[in-house]
Amino acid sequence: MNARAGTRASAVLALLAAFSPVAAAPSQPASGPSFPFALDVHRFRSVEGPSSGPGVYYQVVEESGGSLLRGIYRPGLETVTMGIEVPEPLRKRVRILRWRWRARSFPVGGNECRGGRGDSAASVIAAFKRGLRWYILKYVWSPVAPLGAVCDKKRTLLLTRDTIILESGGTPGIWLSEVIDVHQSFLDHFEGGHKDAEVPELVGVAVMTDGDQTHSEAGADWAGFELDR
Repeated sequence: MNARAGTRASAVLALLAAFSPVAAAPSQPASGPSFPFALDVHRFRSVEGPSSGPGVYYQVVEESGGSLLRGIYRPGLETVTMGIEVPEPLRKRVRILRWRWRARSFPVGGNECRGGRGDSAASVIAAFKRGLRWYILKYVWSPVAPLGAVCDKKRTLLLTRDTIILESGGTPGIWLSEVIDVHQSFLDHFEGGHKDAEVPELVGVAVMTDGDQTHSEAGADWAGFELDR
């Protein structure tokens, strides 16, 4: 994404707190939700860019008896980020985020660690909030950025963000499974690893694929989202 789009993509995560009820997790029994808790891909909604019509370049696809969320970005489209709220009773207790993803096409020359080239096949975003301040951990499947690199850092009064290169390159069409200790990642990235620091609520999870900066196609599938402790 370009500088303008990068700012927009970061700030829009604040909209996770203002999701419409339809984007929230399904209603739970009186006892409340419990772990592990699956995030239904049918309930992801646009939190950036167009909210309806052909500009929303994501769809739920049934494959091999299961559901996946597919995104196919084509040049000229406005970037769209899809997100879902974490149920309020779980927000302070989530430690683990699991998912599966599959790169379908890599944006040509995309590299989250280079200014003006920040496109990726896929991203998964964990959004935390403390008071008015948002903390964003953005896990990226990059075409070429170095595996494990931390890029595109941002520190302001209202937003703290790190982009982590979780996967780099590879063969399109191959499913990979991820298990992230987002509790520990928050401490490592934003609290200097201090184990006794407070971790704020995990408010939402979002996904994105785009190629607006490199003017190229990008695409990915996501499935199997699960929260645990």
